[in-house]
Amino acid sequence: MPTALFITLEVIMQRINYHDTNKELFKALLTAQSYLETATIEPGLMHLIDMRVSQINGCAYCLDMHSKDLRHEGESEQRLYLLTAWRETDLFTPRERAALAWAEAVTLLRDAEVPDDVYAAAREQFSETELADLTYVITMINTWNRFNVAFRTPAGSYQPGQYAAAS
Repeated sequence: MPTALFITLEVIMQRINYHDTNKELFKALLTAQSYLETATIEPGLMHLIDMRVSQINGCAYCLDMHSKDLRHEGESEQRLYLLTAWRETDLFTPRERAALAWAEAVTLLRDAEVPDDVYAAAREQFSETELADLTYVITMINTWNRFNVAFRTPAGSYQPGQYAAAS
């Protein structure tokens, strides 16, 4: 007798729309984010970091946003598809590779530290100011990821540049 296969489909419902519910909080987050407009890290690299950290954290809203931003800026589909396997491809520059390793280490904080070899590789590619800015990029996307994952912000509606005027 064939075994029946049952699939449970859970509808993901947004818990809180913190953009609208707490406008002052959202404004504060955008203000903190606005520093990155003057940071020493190039926008394309920032978006790659945002995408990779969002993959690690499972943030669908941010993955939708940053994949659209990257495509809008001319990023190749191939690099987007291979971002999770960046170590296994030569499609990423040494600077991008150092930034991605730093982003993963800062996001995951295994054993409550960032390994010395990851720091050394990052310092080969980034000045102290750039590394501080890169770390800010990473902490900001982790902040956004935590809000969007916790409150189940729905993905799909973002349009490139939609928050530019708000920040």
